[in-house]
Parts: sequence; C-alpha cells; structure tokens
Amino acid sequence: MTVQPGASQAAQTVLDARTLSRLRWRCRRGLLENDLFVERFFARHEATMTAAQADALESLMDLPDNDLLDLLLARSEPQGELARPDVIEVLGLMRKPRRTAP
Repeated sequence: MTVQPGASQAAQTVLDARTLSRLRWRCRRGLLENDLFVERFFARHEATMTAAQADALESLMDLPDNDLLDLLLARSEPQGELARPDVIEVLGLMRKPRRTAP
C-alpha cells in the first residue's frame, strides 16, 4: 500500500469489517472476468485496504462492465476524472498477476 503525500489520516484508515462487507457487495459485477479480478484484489488486500483505496475502487465500480474490463486488461488507461493517483494505484494492484510457484 502506498501512502499519498498530503493524504489525510482518515483516508489512510484501514476499513472495518462492516464497511468492507458493504464494499464487497458493491463490487459484484455482471461479467465473470471482472469478478475474478475483484475477488483476487480482495483476497490480497482486504486486510490492509484503506478508505482512500475503497473510494478509488468505488470509482472504478461506477464504470460499465466492458469499460472496467478494458482497464483491468490494460487495453485502456484511466481518463478524465478517473486519472487520479488513488485510482491508478488500485488499478495497478488489481492488474497484478497471480504469483506462480517456482
């Protein structure tokens, strides 16, 4: 997790279980491919997810499924109001491939 310079302490607070549960529900998608990315993200980062990262994730969830998939597969990059450091950070975490055994 990266702490943004000038980010408020509240934005860096780790989410409680109830907030995390609501966020998980909010992140359910219509495309299986998107769900796989989201589930992998939660499996890796839910214990340390901050309010700022949750806000960025919510911004990504506002996208239509196909636009989100294009971002997750790096077919496109965030544009306009999505081109924020917090969104780019979360998108990078979501794009990380699975670790493979040596």
